[in-house]
Amino acid sequence: MNIRLFLILSFTTFAFAQNNQFPTAKVDSIVNAIQLPKFPSFQINVVKLGAKGDSISNSKPFFDKAMALCKKNNGGTIVVPKGVYFLKGPVHFTSNVNLKLEKGAKIKFSDTPEDYLPMVLTSWEGTMLYNYSPLIYAYDCTNIALTGEGTIDGEGGRTWKSFKAQEGKGKELSREMNHDNVPLKDRKFGTGYFLRPQMIQFFNCKNILVENVRIENSPFWCLHLLKSESITIRGISYKSLNYNNDGIDPEYAKNVLIENVTFNNGDDNVAIKAGRDHEGRAHTATPSENIVVRNCNFKGLHGVVIGSEMSAGVQNVFVENCKTVGYLKRGIYLKTNADRGGFIKNVFVRNIQLDEVEDCLYITANYHGEGKGFQSEISNVSFSDITCNKASASGIVIEGFADKKIKNISLNNIEIKSAKNAISSTNAENVILNEVFIGEKATIPSAAK
Repeated sequence: MNIRLFLILSFTTFAFAQNNQFPTAKVDSIVNAIQLPKFPSFQINVVKLGAKGDSISNSKPFFDKAMALCKKNNGGTIVVPKGVYFLKGPVHFTSNVNLKLEKGAKIKFSDTPEDYLPMVLTSWEGTMLYNYSPLIYAYDCTNIALTGEGTIDGEGGRTWKSFKAQEGKGKELSREMNHDNVPLKDRKFGTGYFLRPQMIQFFNCKNILVENVRIENSPFWCLHLLKSESITIRGISYKSLNYNNDGIDPEYAKNVLIENVTFNNGDDNVAIKAGRDHEGRAHTATPSENIVVRNCNFKGLHGVVIGSEMSAGVQNVFVENCKTVGYLKRGIYLKTNADRGGFIKNVFVRNIQLDEVEDCLYITANYHGEGKGFQSEISNVSFSDITCNKASASGIVIEGFADKKIKNISLNNIEIKSAKNAISSTNAENVILNEVFIGEKATIPSAAK
């Protein structure tokens, strides 16, 4: 067990200790500021337009026609009844539209990459660029929703899955363009670069609702909330176990509520991001902020993650009343490195039940040991009322830099029943522990023999 904790009893420490209670009033104010979308009364059923739920016929033209009719009527609801609807290409939203998948309905997307051309403006691992269209894509829209008890199937397990081994060239080029400030119009990828599209992306949108639908088999990230605000994600479920199948990725996002979600995906459940490296640091006016995650069931790689692409900053994140329904590698994971810059601050996590993990709570400023020159600021993080049955590696890890220490970390009422390593804390200031138990609780000392 490696323990190096810096417990400094100063006024600032005392103030943080006294004021790090979970800020329920702040959470309430964020939730109250989020607006649900509103829609005109117009409705159109895709079957009445000619779509066939036979899993074979191409229904994309009829979904496109439904969207065009909604636009003509200033919005409305597109109803998808029971059946399996095969789409050779993406769904592109317009404003004021609710795409409603009734119980027993499934949208099954083609896995032919050419079906997602022409390219659209999007983002890939924190860098803005032109690439294949996300399968469901909304750009610059207001009042949009994806609702109902149906399923969205991205068919990501074959062709798209094969892209993973071939993405290196495109990935490295995108990062070079980011670092070199290449004009956005020249960042064109698509065919030959093997950068997989997101399943669902809302980009520069406002007043968004995703409710009750099931997400399966995504090519890449499942639900990407990019430069959007006033967002409600609730009651959805997952079975998406391909490479990089993050569940929900808020990026440069503001005022987000994620609740009552049942995760089962092949990467992070919730991954809060804010751009990468030079490009992200140029957008510090739009950090990801005011994000509430509550009453969720975690299953996948990690539960809630901040980073590692967070260069514009992440602040005011509130996670509460969540539990695992299976193994996680890490429960709560804050990660950045010396390429990123930016900040992570004002993170409050409480009432989390974890079963078996590799690491329970992990904060690192040196993710993958990469980068130089742009160390991030990590401060004001509170963990309380957290239980974990077993950590096969470490219970609690905090890793800062000697010249950029992690500051103001509060750990209150933490119980980890078993851990190979209890606590590893390096280059941290004002780390406060209260009622922290790792391993068996000590009781009354035994008497001398």
